[in-house]
Amino acid sequence: MTNPKPPRHVEIKDEDDHTAAEAEVTTDRGPEGTVRTSMHAKDAYVRTGHRARLVDAVMDLPEVQASDRVEAAIPYGDGESLERLRERTEDAQARAAGATTLLDANIPSSRRPAVEQQAGDQAADERPTGGQPPGDE
Repeated sequence: MTNPKPPRHVEIKDEDDHTAAEAEVTTDRGPEGTVRTSMHAKDAYVRTGHRARLVDAVMDLPEVQASDRVEAAIPYGDGESLERLRERTEDAQARAAGATTLLDANIPSSRRPAVEQQAGDQAADERPTGGQPPGDE
């Protein structure tokens, strides 16, 4: 039996410093575990790019990079998050579950950090703010 770490909260802020999108991320203790995340925008009419930035913020967490698999729950119809998750993972399979889309995928091993222990040394909250998503400059 694995012992998951306490959930990590990730937020993306808009230009007015309001939360635009957020996620809860839970990882199994130790490397090569499974990451579970639930992502959603705070409003149905969030500016394009905020959902993709949230996916990037989650996928760039050291403990996510040190894991083998990701299980993500996103609102059904959130094509931006789903597409970005597919870009950042391998062998992604998505299925509808009521008002939610569930995605199961492998995390590319080439992206894992050399020192996987660094994940436990960071603060519990990640709050990326401002700026444009990578590539939208």
